[in-house]
Amino acid sequence: MNKIKNDYDLQRKSGILLHPTSLPGKHGIGDLGKEAFEFIDFLKNSGQTLWQVLPLGPTGYGDSPYASFSTHGGNPFIISPEILIEQGYLNKTDLKDEPVFDQSKIDFGKFIPWKKNLLNKAAIEFQKRSGNDRDFKHFCREEAHWLDEYSIFMAVKEHFDEKARNEGVDGAMWSNYWDKDIALKEPKALKKWSEKLHLPIEINRILQFFFFQQWLKIKKYANDKGIQIIGDIPIFVAADSCDVWSNRELFLLHKDGSPSSVAGVPPDYFSETGQLWGNPLYDWKAMEKNNFKWWIERIRGTLKLVDIIRVDHFRGFEAFWQVPAGNTTAVDGRWVKAAGKKLFTQVQKILGSLPILAEDLGYITEEVYDLRDTFKFPGMRILQFAFDEAEGDSGLDPANIFLPHNYIPNSVVYTGTHDNSTMKGWLNSCSHEEMDYIREYTGYTGDDLVWEFIRMALSSVSSYCIIPMQDFLELDDSARMNIPSTLGGNWTWRYTGDMINSELTERILKWTQLYGR
Repeated sequence: MNKIKNDYDLQRKSGILLHPTSLPGKHGIGDLGKEAFEFIDFLKNSGQTLWQVLPLGPTGYGDSPYASFSTHGGNPFIISPEILIEQGYLNKTDLKDEPVFDQSKIDFGKFIPWKKNLLNKAAIEFQKRSGNDRDFKHFCREEAHWLDEYSIFMAVKEHFDEKARNEGVDGAMWSNYWDKDIALKEPKALKKWSEKLHLPIEINRILQFFFFQQWLKIKKYANDKGIQIIGDIPIFVAADSCDVWSNRELFLLHKDGSPSSVAGVPPDYFSETGQLWGNPLYDWKAMEKNNFKWWIERIRGTLKLVDIIRVDHFRGFEAFWQVPAGNTTAVDGRWVKAAGKKLFTQVQKILGSLPILAEDLGYITEEVYDLRDTFKFPGMRILQFAFDEAEGDSGLDPANIFLPHNYIPNSVVYTGTHDNSTMKGWLNSCSHEEMDYIREYTGYTGDDLVWEFIRMALSSVSSYCIIPMQDFLELDDSARMNIPSTLGGNWTWRYTGDMINSELTERILKWTQLYGR
């Protein structure tokens, strides 16, 4: 069967949204071992050609992949211990003291100290046996533009984090707790700390080598089976990150490195006080002066790990909500123009036309649509928003852009995203009016509404269709991945191997083929 193409030459494809931490396995968190390869086999057998993985970076406060210590680095916690055993950097006996983990939920408090000790042991063994490994040396040279400063940052951070714990200090970051000279990256301080923390710095380099080595094998396995990987670029970066520490001149900061203003979104239908995210904001004028080099390197680096990029909070490239630092709500902010058009023009000039998807949700203006359409980036359509009264004036309205009859081919349809309820959880919370509207719109009178929504997504004209794994498994909100603007309990869900069977695989395959994906 010939694949149907739309005006922008995107083929009709479908895939699954699943962060690697949600993969099954024995060691407390989904990792890059055999279960990742088995998931790719499942994608292939069910006819899927896309895997959306969300950000892959090293996580910090809140365990969110959207608050990473580095825009270039990988998350060491998803390195597979089994592969390190096969390579000889760990022994099976190293796992004998492994805690008993709940296989359906990540307990970060229990998991992180154990995994960190295990990885450090493997890295030290690697250094003893293979420190002059040719591939490792090549990796360090190729990635030196971010790896050197990241490795120093993480080693110094670990030193001061331990000091803060011993002193009972909460909220310690490089800008408010480190010694001033190293916080400001003074050359003498860099030299002093590089010598003092030589081993931890080298361990951080080795762990990044392990991650890249394991992940790129997974990516090749997926690509060889005709599966493309979609990864995220969060528009903003964490304040307590190597990116801000290393590039203070590119952010709106005070002289001590603390933000002078922060990101958020204004008051709206959902929140009278808006959302205060707290990320430092870019100095777009400074970025323009060096031809957006930081962004170009960030995008170039991301495309080493994934095939397609989903840009999170795309509207922030047209204008962003700027809130003075220290405010407790986002009420007293203002819209400030960004340099999105100049940025993406320069990106295309240097890197060529790129496979970028725009997360164009939230408060969107004509200027945002113009920016998206100028570069022909596909936007997003969320089926839950089509029937949700909480969408305000657009809810229960035939003009609602999230209803399938209003879709355009150059778009990506989701039943929901990692920030939404699961489909089953959302349906369980629907009002009688919403449920009547769903029945009237779909003409469906059966009891399997989750799969009716999956059918709507697959049958739509959107070129790409992405279904969260939880929806294929018909799980309720106990499997929800993230509740925005909350801390604790997020990013913990995992599926177990027994949830996938031939019946599910064949059902997905049948519907995928039926709708030409």
